Amino acid sequence: MAGEALRSHLDLLLLATVGDGPAHGYAIIDALRARSGGRFDLPEGTVYPALHRLEQLGLLGSHWSAEAPRPRRVYALTAAGRAALRSRRQDWDTFVAAMAGVLDPSAAGGAAGSTAGGAPGPRPTGGVHGLSTDGRAGGSSTDGRAGGSSADAATGERHARP
Repeated sequence: MAGEALRSHLDLLLLATVGDGPAHGYAIIDALRARSGGRFDLPEGTVYPALHRLEQLGLLGSHWSAEAPRPRRVYALTAAGRAALRSRRQDWDTFVAAMAGVLDPSAAGGAAGSTAGGAPGPRPTGGVHGLSTDGRAGGSSTDGRAGGSSADAATGERHARP
């Protein structure tokens, strides 16, 4: 996964991993790698600062464990961390459902744009973000600038653009 996309979800990934039970930093890194099939192979320099930040926010607690050959800091969710994990998980599920509806409208079932019977409703006729109504970027305009109107190549209809 691209670094930018992963960065915005790092807190959720860490909270979910620690939510399975207390763990030290390397075990968290290893669990992320294993559970993601190797896709989230994060360096210590990314994970440890995030763990410290989550601890400062009160979402994680930690203690030193002497069970290993050397002392290790073990992280666990706090009550606030469990609540944050539930909330962020709900946000994630909502986001995934919305993305699925956009990427595969036929699987959206009951999403906006459907009629009461589940059949797709009429398609919007206006252009979206610089796309003409036939899905091509740009389109012709009467004055050569953004805005104006575009012509649908199939029907010859002219459509006003914002």
